[in-house]
Amino acid sequence: MNAPATLPRNPGPSWGYGFLLWAERWWPRWLFQPVLMAGTWVALGFMPVQRAHSRAYLAVVLGRPARLLEVWRHFFVQADFLVLELRVGRGVPVRCTLEPENAAAFEALVRSDRPALFGSFHFGGSDLLGYLLGERGRRVSILRLQVGNSAETRLLGERFRSQVSFLWINDPVNLLFELKAALEAGHSLAMKCDRLEFSAKSEPFHFLGARRQFPFTIYHLAILFDRPVVFCLAMPDTVKAELRVFASPVFIPDPAAGRAANTAAARRHFQGVLAQLDTLVRQHPFHWFNFLPLNPEVPAHSADPHQSPTPGTSRHTPALQPSPSLRLTGRAGGVRSPSSANRST
Repeated sequence: MNAPATLPRNPGPSWGYGFLLWAERWWPRWLFQPVLMAGTWVALGFMPVQRAHSRAYLAVVLGRPARLLEVWRHFFVQADFLVLELRVGRGVPVRCTLEPENAAAFEALVRSDRPALFGSFHFGGSDLLGYLLGERGRRVSILRLQVGNSAETRLLGERFRSQVSFLWINDPVNLLFELKAALEAGHSLAMKCDRLEFSAKSEPFHFLGARRQFPFTIYHLAILFDRPVVFCLAMPDTVKAELRVFASPVFIPDPAAGRAANTAAARRHFQGVLAQLDTLVRQHPFHWFNFLPLNPEVPAHSADPHQSPTPGTSRHTPALQPSPSLRLTGRAGGVRSPSSANRST
């Protein structure tokens, strides 16, 4: 898919990605980490808009005003994750473990030859999971905003190019045709479902103590093309280059049920997914990699299309519980950074 000639750019100096990639590879960790920490303070000072959004988000998730050190930590965690993404792009393997909750259904879907829609969010190590699917033998098209200085996307695309391709969302006029072509060619889609800028369909769901607007396009595609939907979240250990992967239940449209019934079931499924995300975000607040306004609240008097029994819960998706990990085969790679607050989706 062709992207516009003039591409948006991530904040930060043009040489930043190259320097990080070079320094991480050749400097010992005891030297590189303090430099990365110091650089994060510099980024914090030169990125007032992202700093303000970070502070506002942290106030919501922590339930109190965020301290400056906590805002710095939010920036640093994403910077550290970007470094992991660059490492994976140059060939460093990432070991993945799949949490037992919903693991059997997820593995059955991944091992099948049925194309599927894999959803995720800008959280933790989740950005790596589309590439992991490629290493599991699937042809995957990743929806992404193309920017002019995203070195990690370029490196990861080159490493996993045999199974993974990109659908650039910069050109919404042609995107629907590209989506249709990819789905009809038997590709699976990997897409983030938290940012609203490029989403044609959105609805309110309960998240972080309020009804907030979220993209819902993935389910419209699932119902239209009769594709299953599953969401994955990942928590990274950047030192060990490991990911803990959490899978949701699998949503499978029922062609005999009709659009209204399938849409209602999809809403219940997504509310359960967001309940999982809510749990993890509250446990790991610095891993929410959106340095943008938090998903807007929907007025309480607005009609609620959902039929979930209580806010933030769903009968389809139990709350996440800590549990021993189940080993996933294969390797994966990927991540996001604070200097990439407006980076590719």
